[in-house]
Amino acid sequence: MIVRGGENLSPGEIEDVLLTHPAVADCGIVGVPDEEWGETVAAFVVLHEGHSATGEELAQHVVSKLRSSRRPSVVEFCDELPYNETGKLLRRVLREQLVAKSS
Repeated sequence: MIVRGGENLSPGEIEDVLLTHPAVADCGIVGVPDEEWGETVAAFVVLHEGHSATGEELAQHVVSKLRSSRRPSVVEFCDELPYNETGKLLRRVLREQLVAKSS
C-alpha cells in the first residue's frame, strides 16, 4: 500500500493499468518517500522487445484510466524485475534501488 497525502493507493491497480499499454511487458509499482505527500508513486517498467515508450507517455496512460493521484512521478526502465522463487514481486528491492540511486 502506498500512502500519498492520506490516501491509500493500491500498487496492483496501477500495475494493471500500465500492463494495458502495448509497449509494457512487465511493471512494478512502489511508494517512495516524498516530503510534500508522504509517499509518491514510482514505476519500474520492462518494455516488450522492439517497443519504446517514454515515462511521460506511461504516466499519461495511467492518468487516462485512473485518478491523477495515481500518476507515477518516477518511471524507471529496466530489463527485468526481481521476483522470489514463488513468483512474488520483490517491491522492497525496487524501493531500495530507487532510494540508493537518489542518494
